[in-house]
Amino acid sequence: MATRSQRVSNHHTSSVGVVGLGAMGLGTATAMLEAGLEVIGCDVSAMAREAFMASGGRSVASPAELADECDVVLVVVVNADQVESVLFGDDGLAHTLAPNSLIIQCATIPPSYAKALGKRLSAANLLLLDAPISGGAAKARSGELSVMSSGCEAAYAKGQAALDAMAATVYRLGAEPGAGSSVKLVNQHLAGVHIAAAAEAMALGIRMGIDPETLYNVITHSAGNSWMFENRVPHILKGDYTPLSAVDIFVKDLNIVHQTGRELTFSMPVAASALQQFTAASGAGLGREDDSAVIKVYQRLSGFELPAANDSDGRG
Repeated sequence: MATRSQRVSNHHTSSVGVVGLGAMGLGTATAMLEAGLEVIGCDVSAMAREAFMASGGRSVASPAELADECDVVLVVVVNADQVESVLFGDDGLAHTLAPNSLIIQCATIPPSYAKALGKRLSAANLLLLDAPISGGAAKARSGELSVMSSGCEAAYAKGQAALDAMAATVYRLGAEPGAGSSVKLVNQHLAGVHIAAAAEAMALGIRMGIDPETLYNVITHSAGNSWMFENRVPHILKGDYTPLSAVDIFVKDLNIVHQTGRELTFSMPVAASALQQFTAASGAGLGREDDSAVIKVYQRLSGFELPAANDSDGRG
């Protein structure tokens, strides 16, 4: 099996730009750099730019500065508003990139926006891959993300080297932008619901007097387990709410689920309930804590004790 570097060397590109050097963007940019691509990072934060330069990359402060050297640009930002600014703001890529350049859009955005974005960029003679990513910061750094993508054959051909360097799996879900974001939205629906359900279930067990460590061990070997339960509950057991994925991410993503449901006149009461719990957590000042901190909503309502960091029983 070819290494990432070998796969990338089969597809030459000019420099690849990465707009957004947060946890996901920085890891992705660094993975592509290590795979042999020339990568230029871009972020409004000087600290983020310096972090990428410390990894051996070059960086610039505005998207427009990428245009002279890049014909493939990844947009790894937080939401549709930021995508809009990167592409169509005063220093936007849509105004500055050469014709037939490729935008690989990696944020979680409404499918309706992704569809409209494809038409707008096509009118500007630019290609779009609607390509939300999943896997977290660790997978981004190792170049092993899952990419839920859709776009035309020309877009895939132009982006092949970047995709090979950043992803373990690239799902090709359709020829038009929108399909990638639609599948990512289903994933985020389930992820948010599963985290909220895991928090509620753990809160119930603790409220009933069950030792949380014992409860975790039983459930992870039983039919009620889920990937999110197994992954997030250890944060609760350790009393460590350092944000690997923050509460506010699911306020955003489940709001997109809710918005899409309204557009389709499609009721999603389970997703709506999970959204309310994350919104309550954010309203309580927990928005920047790890998404497992949604359990604190239950704790504050019922008054039970959660495991604390560095508990004497060794969970810290």
